[in-house]
Amino acid sequence: MPDILIVDDERDIRELIGDILRDEGYETRLASNSDECLREIGAGVPSLMILDIWLKDSDMDGIDILKHVKREHPEVPIIIISGHGNIEIAVAAIKQGAYDFIEKPFNIDQLMVVIGRAMETSRLRRENATLKRSGGAEVEMIGISTAFKQLKSNLEKVTRSNGRVMLTGPAGVGKEVAARYIHLNSDRREAPFVTVSSATIAPERMEEVLFGRESPERGVEKGLLEEASGGVIYFDEVADMPLGTQSKILRVLVEQKFTRVGGAGKVSVDLRVISSTSRDLQGEILAGTFREELYHRLNVVPIEVPALEKRREDIPELARHFIAQLNRVQGLPLRELSEDAAAMLQTMSWPGNVRQLKNVIERVLILGDSTGEIDAAELPAQEGGVDEGGAMLSPAIATLPLREAREMFEREYLLTQINRFGGNISRTATFVGMERSALHRKLKSLGVVTGTKQGGRVAYVSEDAAQ
Repeated sequence: MPDILIVDDERDIRELIGDILRDEGYETRLASNSDECLREIGAGVPSLMILDIWLKDSDMDGIDILKHVKREHPEVPIIIISGHGNIEIAVAAIKQGAYDFIEKPFNIDQLMVVIGRAMETSRLRRENATLKRSGGAEVEMIGISTAFKQLKSNLEKVTRSNGRVMLTGPAGVGKEVAARYIHLNSDRREAPFVTVSSATIAPERMEEVLFGRESPERGVEKGLLEEASGGVIYFDEVADMPLGTQSKILRVLVEQKFTRVGGAGKVSVDLRVISSTSRDLQGEILAGTFREELYHRLNVVPIEVPALEKRREDIPELARHFIAQLNRVQGLPLRELSEDAAAMLQTMSWPGNVRQLKNVIERVLILGDSTGEIDAAELPAQEGGVDEGGAMLSPAIATLPLREAREMFEREYLLTQINRFGGNISRTATFVGMERSALHRKLKSLGVVTGTKQGGRVAYVSEDAAQ
């Protein structure tokens, strides 16, 4: 929860502001002089400070504290308040890095508006710092399937260029992981990797967040484009970018220059652009919600990140990776994955893809036994696991005579196992306990035929689906 430090030598003022902010859901701390202020900061850096200029019985006045905090913790926004306000004081405070200046007696609504804006600035600065730090973090690409190997091959090819890349694929497949892999294996690996979360930034704030802003009162505040200069800017879910911003981004791509909100001069940047989308951008263009010229500028090298259902062979290794990661990061139990559980995971439906798989593993580690192997029975029923009430028949099977029901079950079971092993009949035969030739005969008798080739492997489908 946001934490605001209020520093004022007048008890009534600091307690009034504190009460108001607590009613609005903020956590607050109070200080009456410079010693108390520095002690509070030493105990924990606040998200925001409200600081009086004149402090009785203090070794430092508000400007001195402002300079100290901006030197030690430049990311903390500071709102200056004073009952002796004038233009000179306001200008001095802004020059030293204050976010804004409010004169006493202040209007509560005005104060809340400024605090709201300052807290948003604080949040963005923390996110930017985190993104820049995480730009050098290790990114692991895990898999052995044909679809995964093709993806990794394509990513390695684009690391050697500076071309713009468009990553496509459904939500949760790991498009940002792929983008970071490109960055960390390129010549820009030491430079920032900054993410623009197009879907989470309010449309009315998008341009300020991207381009930054400048004003006589607040000076210059950099946006994400400047933060990423020299490195990579990653537009996550670019289809959610407002149309007005799209046209300005288009100009940035052409000129590598832009103007800050409220500014006049041009700012030059050196950017590599990677974008991603889970939507059909051609359809968005036809609907008038995405600019065709921007699409062509971003889609220089299109790379599809495959859905988890296309790389089922990778599921056990991904699950083991998430077990180790959750143990390292969250301290969850480090457990082995049983063969039965691995097999069950490979047969489940994964509409949420890799993200959903990680969530399932985290849920099992939190709710399950802290020792021993993860068993198939621990997997949640709603994800396709075992139903505690016993086996449930689908309506399609339940209404059939035994012979037809058995054939339908065998057909679906064998198709599921073949897909699980990526079309490899030998591995499927070993798992189901049949000779390879016997499995071929069984597939033929059930009407399972060879379909089209996908990713260099033979696909198997039911005879009805093939027609």
